[in-house]
Amino acid sequence: MATNPGLLSEFPWERLGSYKYMLLAPWVVHGLHLVATRGWRDADLGYILILPNMILRALHSQAWITVSRLQNARGKRQIVHRGIEFQQVDRERNWDDNLILSTILMLLAALYMPGGQNLPLWRTDGLVLLALIHAGPVEFLYYWFHRALHHHFLYTRYHSHHHDSIVTEPITSVIHPFAELLAYTFLFSIPMTTCQLTGTGSIIVFAVYLIYIDFMNNMGHCNFEFVPNWLFKWIPPLKYLMYTPSFHSLHHTQFRTNYSLFMPFYDYIYNTMDKASDTLHENSLKDITKEVDVVHLTHLTSLQSIYHINYGFSQYASKPYSSMWQLRIMWPVSYLSMLLTCVYGSWFTLERNFMGKLTIQSWAIPRYNFHYGLNLEKEAINSLVVKAICEADKKGAKVVSLGLLNQGQNLNGSGQLYLQKYPKLGVKLVDGTSLAAAVIANSIPQGTYQVVLAGDISKVARAVAQALCRKNIKVTMTNTQDYHFLKAKIPEDAAGNLSLLSKTGTAKVWLIGEGLDADEQLTAPKGTRFIPYSQFPPRKLREECYTYSMTPAMCVPKTLQNVHSCENWLPRRVMSAWRIAGIVHALEGWNEHECGDTVLDMDKVWSAAISHGFRPVATD
Repeated sequence: MATNPGLLSEFPWERLGSYKYMLLAPWVVHGLHLVATRGWRDADLGYILILPNMILRALHSQAWITVSRLQNARGKRQIVHRGIEFQQVDRERNWDDNLILSTILMLLAALYMPGGQNLPLWRTDGLVLLALIHAGPVEFLYYWFHRALHHHFLYTRYHSHHHDSIVTEPITSVIHPFAELLAYTFLFSIPMTTCQLTGTGSIIVFAVYLIYIDFMNNMGHCNFEFVPNWLFKWIPPLKYLMYTPSFHSLHHTQFRTNYSLFMPFYDYIYNTMDKASDTLHENSLKDITKEVDVVHLTHLTSLQSIYHINYGFSQYASKPYSSMWQLRIMWPVSYLSMLLTCVYGSWFTLERNFMGKLTIQSWAIPRYNFHYGLNLEKEAINSLVVKAICEADKKGAKVVSLGLLNQGQNLNGSGQLYLQKYPKLGVKLVDGTSLAAAVIANSIPQGTYQVVLAGDISKVARAVAQALCRKNIKVTMTNTQDYHFLKAKIPEDAAGNLSLLSKTGTAKVWLIGEGLDADEQLTAPKGTRFIPYSQFPPRKLREECYTYSMTPAMCVPKTLQNVHSCENWLPRRVMSAWRIAGIVHALEGWNEHECGDTVLDMDKVWSAAISHGFRPVATD
């Protein structure tokens, strides 16, 4: 909200939450009734098309969000080199309120305003009149209204809410208190209302005008520059009629310049043009990007995860991943995206973070969980991972961390396959085993003298078992074959602490991995704490009897910036140990790989992570 919220700051439907779209239900029913009773020929086409036009505008805005966040992740042509945080995402989650408000007002105008009924498809005179009114009265009134909003009285009560976003996103353009947004809506309605009253209105011209407003609004608030400099050199008057993202970005950083709506000529007339506008525009187009230092290699998980990525639906990406019915009904789009990602022959960038001078990116392999279980896909996945590692090496990255199933023992031997193929790699490969194992070992409650190790034995499980046995903590196992396999890996002086679980086992700390079936989990006594060592969370069977920890992860420090999406199912500002391991490796400047059978000193890695501000996740 604004610093000191004024009258009508809150939207009337704010407390309805996602049910606010029910406000449009009467018009949907009314439109369907008109079509059913009168037929398409006799129904008012302009009125019927208002709701479909709203959907088109929503898709248009979502496209801008996707492109803008993709550019932010890549670091291309950035204007303001700062990050976005969760607070901004939460503040801007109601960007669709603008669409609801304008749609309701257009529906009322189409029903009750003279000249709003039975509009023709096109009128050229209406287009000319609308353009002139926008360039004249609308731009002029907006300029002075905007300047008034920067007066202390109105700024603290209304406009400061919009200016809380220093680094803007396309949807920042419509993030205003209700009263302010209502004023803008009436201002933008002047050209259309004039056309209606003069009988020159038309369906296509009105639709084009709304798309123009959305386009310019979204463009002006995206934090990357793409308007070419040659455009203004070839058409000099255009710089007075069209602003650029860098032009409006200066308004959000300087506050007292560049007040114009879309056409900067009033800033030139009244001498409020920022003198740095042209320089910033040219510099932003140079596309000077810092080389990446750390790459975290992950992949898509379920079919719905495509909507959870950073430039999918921002409101979903800002929360831990979970399956939702709203996304299930989009299964045709989900399957289409799966086909497209399978055809796509390269990794793609998910997000970009900063920590001091370190630039960190997450890259995704375009494959889903089930692909990793198919033998036919094994070679293709390894080829994609190799391509990503080589590209990271080419870009000068110091570390590539392997996340989720990209480091599978059966897939690539925890990354050893890549070292064998490219022994002279400059980039260091880190599978994160040491930090993941350290997180698990430090998650075990103080005073625990016995734990159960159950599930498929992974590299992390072996590292944890060895560390616990050395500390004289009894580690019991449920699988005889895995027990004999692991027994041979434990040093002789600690091997006596590893044993098979008897039927009367009472240990209330279970370390669990993939492959743990439901029946085996249910043999644990009431009050057991399950601590997963797997990349994926376990299935929770009896939450009223058991306590489930999250997969190995840590809270990230405030110095890690541009964090505004959740990593899969993890909470906000919590990252997997495998991902953090790569960051710590680069911060410490360690000149060694951690892949294959190699495990770094757990205590050293844990201490390094803590020294850089990473903290254990609080448990219940």
